[in-house]
Parts: sequence; structure tokens; C-alpha cells
Amino acid sequence: MGATYAQLSITERRKTERWRHARVPVNEMARVLKRYRATIYHDIKRNGYTNESMPEYAGYDGDAAHQMMARRHARERKLIKCRELCKDVIGG
Repeated sequence: MGATYAQLSITERRKTERWRHARVPVNEMARVLKRYRATIYHDIKRNGYTNESMPEYAGYDGDAAHQMMARRHARERKLIKCRELCKDVIGG
């Protein structure tokens, strides 16, 4: 398994959202939050949203990002807890 790290908190995600709207550079966000800039970039990329028909509405929402992360983690935990479900999903 790969290296583990602490996920961004809801507070950090909300700050990231505000700073993105203010066009603060990711390097500055990372410095203030005392995080690696790759962590910020990863969160924005993974939890951001796009709308191809209305690109002006693409962006990053801190609350939505936190909910997306929580849903992903809940799915992963469910597969760990339920061995039968895991066998059905993975086929092993």
C-alpha cells in the first residue's frame, strides 16, 4: 500500500475554495495551510467539478469536495467490512 497522509479538513477545503475565487496561487495556499502543494492540487483535481455545456460554472466547492471524499471513503470501508460484497464486486 502507498504512503498515507491526512486528508484536508472541511475548514482547509473552504479556505481553498475562497482562495481559488481570489486567484491565490496554490504555492501560497500550501504555505499558509502547511501542506504540500501536491496535496492541494490533488484535492482540487479530484474534487473539482466541470460542466462542459456551461464552462463558467466549473470550479471547486469546499463543502461539495468534502462530501465527495466522505462518499468515497464510505464505499471503500464497506468493501473492507463486507467480505462477501468485496468478493462479488472484485470477483475474487
